[in-house]
Amino acid sequence: GRASMEVLQFDTVRGETVYHVVFVIRGRAIFYSMNDSLSSWFSVRDLSSRRFIQDNEENGRPRYRRYEIHPAQGFFVRNDQDTSATVSEPLDDASFFYFARTLPLEVGRSYDFPRYFIPDRNPVTLRVLSRDTIDTPAGRFATIAVRPIFKSRGLFSQGGQATIWFSDDAVRIPVRI
Repeated sequence: GRASMEVLQFDTVRGETVYHVVFVIRGRAIFYSMNDSLSSWFSVRDLSSRRFIQDNEENGRPRYRRYEIHPAQGFFVRNDQDTSATVSEPLDDASFFYFARTLPLEVGRSYDFPRYFIPDRNPVTLRVLSRDTIDTPAGRFATIAVRPIFKSRGLFSQGGQATIWFSDDAVRIPVRI
């Protein structure tokens, strides 16, 4: 499969300056296919999520969810209908990648964070697996391998084996997923 992550632009959500990020994953195996898009709007100030859209298709079954997240008020609204409580400083699936880049990421350690915006899916665990040198079409990179584990369905769910390789430097650019 292929994945891409892109910061599209600065934007504003309810008066807060945010990053608008899109994370797209496309993959196919013998009996499985996926075409997932995650769009996230999170605060430049504290990285907390303000809006999150999941537009997924797995094995031909589409699923669309839009979340408006209100950290200061402690709630989120799903698909303009359902309101639920959220955590302080909430993060969504995509903003977690940017948050992870700010951490020390010591090999052999696991970090648990109760910051996922849907409270019963906490904590999110980040396992730091190894330091590697990997080759990509863009070149060779020293990396640090991290396995994020979310208590939800999908690529980064419990029992999943998805790994992210960040550049092993101060900027921690995602190099491979």
